[in-house]
Amino acid sequence: MGDVNGDPNANTRCQSTGDPRLDKAVYQWLTWDKNPWTRAQVESLVAAARLDDLRTRLCSRMSFGTAGLRAPMGAGFSRINDLTVIQSTQGLYSYLSRYFADFSSRGVVVGFDTRGQEESGCSSHRLAKLTAAVMLSRDVPVHLFSAFVPTPYVPYAVKKLGAAAGVMVTASHNPKDDNGYKVYWCNGAQISSPHDKEILRSIEEQLEPWSSSCWDEELVESCSLRTDPLTQINSLYMEEVTSLCFHRDLNKSCPLKFVHSSFHGVGHVFVQQAFHAFGFTPPIPVPEQKDPDPNFSSVRCPNPEEGESVLELSLLLAEKENAQIVLATDPDADRLAVAEKSDRCGWKVFTGNELAALLGWWMFFNWKEAHPDPADSQQVYMLATTVSSKILQAFARIEGFCFEETLPGFKWIGNRIHELSKTGSSVIFSFEESIGFLCGSLAPEKDGVSAAVVVAEMAAYLHNKDLSLNRQLHNIYQTYGYHVSKTSYVVCNDPPTIQKIFSRIRNFDGEGSYPKTCGGIRIVHVRDVTTGYDSSQPDLRSVLPVTKSSHMITFMLQNGVVATLRTSGTEPKIKYYTEYCASPGSSEGSGLEEELRKVTAAVLDEFLEPERNNLIRRCV
Repeated sequence: MGDVNGDPNANTRCQSTGDPRLDKAVYQWLTWDKNPWTRAQVESLVAAARLDDLRTRLCSRMSFGTAGLRAPMGAGFSRINDLTVIQSTQGLYSYLSRYFADFSSRGVVVGFDTRGQEESGCSSHRLAKLTAAVMLSRDVPVHLFSAFVPTPYVPYAVKKLGAAAGVMVTASHNPKDDNGYKVYWCNGAQISSPHDKEILRSIEEQLEPWSSSCWDEELVESCSLRTDPLTQINSLYMEEVTSLCFHRDLNKSCPLKFVHSSFHGVGHVFVQQAFHAFGFTPPIPVPEQKDPDPNFSSVRCPNPEEGESVLELSLLLAEKENAQIVLATDPDADRLAVAEKSDRCGWKVFTGNELAALLGWWMFFNWKEAHPDPADSQQVYMLATTVSSKILQAFARIEGFCFEETLPGFKWIGNRIHELSKTGSSVIFSFEESIGFLCGSLAPEKDGVSAAVVVAEMAAYLHNKDLSLNRQLHNIYQTYGYHVSKTSYVVCNDPPTIQKIFSRIRNFDGEGSYPKTCGGIRIVHVRDVTTGYDSSQPDLRSVLPVTKSSHMITFMLQNGVVATLRTSGTEPKIKYYTEYCASPGSSEGSGLEEELRKVTAAVLDEFLEPERNNLIRRCV
């Protein structure tokens, strides 16, 4: 926590908690924090002797997960607030100024979403202005967007403007009280090791705010080193997104109607513009969800991945307007959910894996039209995270292009895109199963805006051939093999229980011995990325990088099912993923689904033991 000069008891405004370490942390907070709302939160917790709450807030710090720093807003060193954002930016500045000799000419990009919390006086916009103020106080140029933008605009701007780094203040689809601080490197990809560890170390080396300028959110209005990239970046993006448009004439005359929900976030205006760029009539917006609302008033949770239960208003509007396709971007517009009116009745809400099968097919189909020479495909790549469907691997096997897997989290995909671009290879599609897609490689980050308009064009093309998206999905499975998958989670708010669950799995049949069966089916191989073990490799070492900071174990079963358990990098969840991959031309999906359902239930009951461990099952 750093040294505190002075006697904590000299702080007459706050009584002692009786715990010297906690007193020190309280004193430090009240000495440094200039936000009246978060100061008052700490003072009232001390007055009410809420010691456990104070310890949770003040005696630990945030660390970089799969999406940067992410935590609830409010007072405390373990929360997102004015002080922790100022501290994080000071550490980021120190690291960047050591790393880049030309940092003071390259500068940083800063963007923000529409989140806010009245009781802590925190909003993404304010936190973005404080991020800028810290950099400006050290004479670093800042490209601060003047209005909210989709998350992928920040890495896109970093690359276009040649900035040293980017910061996006967002918590994406998390609950309304959360916020986050996402850092992008000069290559446009999210930071990964060793940069994340070094930035954290730099943050901890100088926790005290440098000067009153760091708190001056008006600095962005008066300082000549601040520029607003919004107009330039938006027009460049809308121009460049048309590189993904292959059938403009069909789009202009498309009889299909589309509905779009932006889930009370940033997406509305950007999706409308992207549709215009592709020659489409803009989609019909869901009026209740079109405008920013930090309370996400009309949805149970602001995550379109939850499916039909959170798409209710979109589907009702689509029925009323006789629209065939519903598109929903999450609040920071980096992810996309899609639903299609069924031939019979009701709606088909596609999973992330099903959408990836369609988008992967579509991107390669159009690439092949422009590159008829089969030899060209050897320089073409598709990427997916290892917990996502293996459908792209099946495409690659038959079509002759390259496929690679990465660890979960789009930062791994983004960094791999950058590495491959240096060798002259092009990545034409990437995805993670949690409805994160990147068509082409405009920026090395998932992008719900471009994915939405690409899905619209694919639907228009298929409609012209008397095909629906769902019918085409089955055509794909018939050609490349059925890939049936299930993704879900349990909530666990007690970190020691999570440790206990994974420790039991690693010592299931005695010390250091993993389970040998699941639901009565033999487990052929086990890969544990946390420890670096992989029984399928000759040297028993995992090919994927070891990630000790989170748990992830994969089981390969004799019947062809692959099952993975992992802890979430952004929420108190244990996620589980199962997939049945059939070979091309084999049976229909229904029998496979029943087989998969049994294995999935066994994974849950035998390995996670929800009742015994008081885990909360996902309710949809």
